Amino acid sequence: MDAVLAPVARYFKFAERGTNIVTETRAGLTTFMVMAYIIFLNGSIIAGPLHLDPIAVAAGTCLCAGVLTIAMGLVSNYPFALAAGLGINAIVAYTLAAPKTSGGLGMTAAAAMGVIVVEGVIITILVILGLREAIMRAVPLALKRSIGVGIGLFILFIGLSNGGMIAGFNSTYGSQPPVSLRPIVELSQWIFLVGLLITFVLYALRIKAALIISIVVTSVLAFVTGVTSAPAQLTVTPSFNGLFYGASDLNGTFTQVALITAILTIFAIMLSDFFDTMGTVTGIAAEAGLADEDGSVPGIGRVLLVDSVAAAVGGFVGVSSNTTYIESAAGVAEGGRTGFTAVVTGVLFLIAILLSPLAGLVAGVATAPALVLVGYLMFTLVKDINVADIEDGLPALMTIIVMPLTYSITDGIGAGFIVWALLKIVGRKWGEIHPLMAVVTVAFVLYFAQNWILVVWH
Repeated sequence: MDAVLAPVARYFKFAERGTNIVTETRAGLTTFMVMAYIIFLNGSIIAGPLHLDPIAVAAGTCLCAGVLTIAMGLVSNYPFALAAGLGINAIVAYTLAAPKTSGGLGMTAAAAMGVIVVEGVIITILVILGLREAIMRAVPLALKRSIGVGIGLFILFIGLSNGGMIAGFNSTYGSQPPVSLRPIVELSQWIFLVGLLITFVLYALRIKAALIISIVVTSVLAFVTGVTSAPAQLTVTPSFNGLFYGASDLNGTFTQVALITAILTIFAIMLSDFFDTMGTVTGIAAEAGLADEDGSVPGIGRVLLVDSVAAAVGGFVGVSSNTTYIESAAGVAEGGRTGFTAVVTGVLFLIAILLSPLAGLVAGVATAPALVLVGYLMFTLVKDINVADIEDGLPALMTIIVMPLTYSITDGIGAGFIVWALLKIVGRKWGEIHPLMAVVTVAFVLYFAQNWILVVWH
């Protein structure tokens, strides 16, 4: 056995990163369990609007996540997992493919996924040219750290939401707060609170498998109490019927809507993909202790290449852009430090093609407590931000607070970038603004103004 494991340990540099195959396997399983919801959620978001078979979407989601996550582990040697990106799939379903009568662009499924393919190809070209990595290196350290903290609060926010503890009022204006604590009247909420208690206690006792134990125990409680139920079938016949169409109508991508609309849409999605990944990678790498002192991530070019190709691949398959997941932080919290964690997660996604209903046994209220704890762990990066200096502290605060409240990593990063640049300009410190930072900041201004631009254009 040692003869078999030794080459694996050398390839993934277990010794250099202070880990072993047991820890990495446990971390990979944890990441998969926290991410498994996307198998069903992606289909529920895009299948209806794009007139697809939900089972096929689930199978395609597993296939893309499995292959691309394994590729990430082998190519980059980082514990990052990929799957269909939430947010972008909603844009595909409710903006690109939605009827014009309901405020959408009325694109066909093929044309809508063509947008994703084009966007992924553009980002891949930027990676090959070194521009994506150069932009990431141009970002000030305080902003890099604040991105990690913001993602931590974002994850915590998602955990509380999935646990049924907080909810919005879906009102732009009014006397009610935009987010409020929900009355604890549902059994699922109590299951979440019990899971949260288990998670906190196990982690405080330094139990290495704290997260995965809490997920399993809470899932069992949810099943026993009827919060979740066993699926009607334990296996399904894999079906990819209707997929692999994303590049079949690239002409329609630019002809079914006005050219300026197509360009701005691709630009907005590209920014989202671009900076979601930047935030996720820098934040999780810092939490894992794999980032340099200046916040940069060694060998990030390989990470970005796989992530960029994944966007185009997801569009081609027809399951929307695949991107690096913030839930990878759960595996890192469980001790994952190498690409072997990602390989394990990827293999489990491939297995889930055949056994996808089993993932349904892992209730959202069971993974929610783990997300809350992971959010705290990433939040601890705030100690390294000089918040007393307004030029660092105020942009950091905008990044950290806007990210969870808007449910958008990109919106948070954009707010931080714009405020940082504004303070430098006001303080007449133009020399501290890297040219790439200036370009990106202008891009974010356009990003936030895109709806106004479309109104004016028309």
